[in-house]
Amino acid sequence: MPISAATLHFIEEHVRDDVRTLALQAAKYPQVDMAEAVVQIAGRQIAEVKLPSWYRKEGLLYPKHLSMEQCSSEATAVYKAELVGGETLADLTGGLGIDCSFMARKFKKADYVERQTELCELAEHNFPLLGLDIGVHNEDGVEYLKRMEPVDCLFLDPARRDGHGGKTVAISDCEPDVSALEDLLVEKAKTVMVKLSPMLDLSLALKTLKYVCEAHVVSVNNECKELLLILQKTPISSGVPIHCIHILPLGERQSFVFSQEQERSSDCPLATQVEDYLYEPNASILKAGAYRSLTQSYEVKKLHASSHLYTSSQFMEDFPGRRFRVEAVSGFGKKELKSFLQGMDKANITIRNFPLSVAELRKRLKLKEGGEIYLFATTLADGSKVLVKTRKA
Repeated sequence: MPISAATLHFIEEHVRDDVRTLALQAAKYPQVDMAEAVVQIAGRQIAEVKLPSWYRKEGLLYPKHLSMEQCSSEATAVYKAELVGGETLADLTGGLGIDCSFMARKFKKADYVERQTELCELAEHNFPLLGLDIGVHNEDGVEYLKRMEPVDCLFLDPARRDGHGGKTVAISDCEPDVSALEDLLVEKAKTVMVKLSPMLDLSLALKTLKYVCEAHVVSVNNECKELLLILQKTPISSGVPIHCIHILPLGERQSFVFSQEQERSSDCPLATQVEDYLYEPNASILKAGAYRSLTQSYEVKKLHASSHLYTSSQFMEDFPGRRFRVEAVSGFGKKELKSFLQGMDKANITIRNFPLSVAELRKRLKLKEGGEIYLFATTLADGSKVLVKTRKA
């Protein structure tokens, strides 16, 4: 996919410009393939944030906007690469090749399989520039799977939308259907990693698949990004460990591991009042549903069975989520609320198990957004509705 020198020069000169404005200026630059230039400039702008090591590499080419939006971030690709290793890898749903490019460095031989010709051409162009020798196969991943030689690791990222563009919640609604291929997958690889959308139902996935030995729920900057299931033919003896991984802005991580069996059997002490500190679990833990298990690993109590906020009298510095020092608690009586809000003109508002939306509550309280105060509107174990004024601990 050669790009003319004039177009490449234009891309370098306008890499920070607004692509919508550029798209309207094609007539001013007749020597430039403006459609291609806009695709590459938009791709670089996304890569600067999402794929910093790719952004710094000169000469890489990017696909149309949708593929860039759907591809893995570098942070999650690095994490996946830490979970695998061996002699041979096959990525059956190659896409832009982000995950494959990071995982391939852990293997002596890697193959990338993708049925979209355009993406295969990009992979053949980009992999050598990244110092990678990866076999590129422009074909259907399932057909490739049926005739391939066994490998140490297989990777799949099934398409996650139905034929009408709606988001799916079950593995059987994805393409390819991993539940239908499961026996063949574990025959062809010692380890199979399946990347799933955070929209999918994790409990349903664990019931659907019989060879899952690990699950990983990965969030970045407190936004859940993907579910990873590790499949192996040898069954595990007890509950599947669920790893809740939260990747923070500077690359630090919070990690919490539990099983659904542990969650069901755990006691969950409820607080009779809001104590000195308040905790909000990170997005991975909330997605995985480790609500009761947290109280067994940290000296915290839950505010309400459905509130998913926790409190303690002693500070839990390593709690996996946001941590706050409590300054005041108020009910919604007019006089009490007036005293509580005195001197407060703005706050960051979060609702947990509360009947109003953030917008409705902000309007009622007449508070602007922002500042150092964090207000939590929630329900306590006795059913009372409260506001908790906090600052980050």
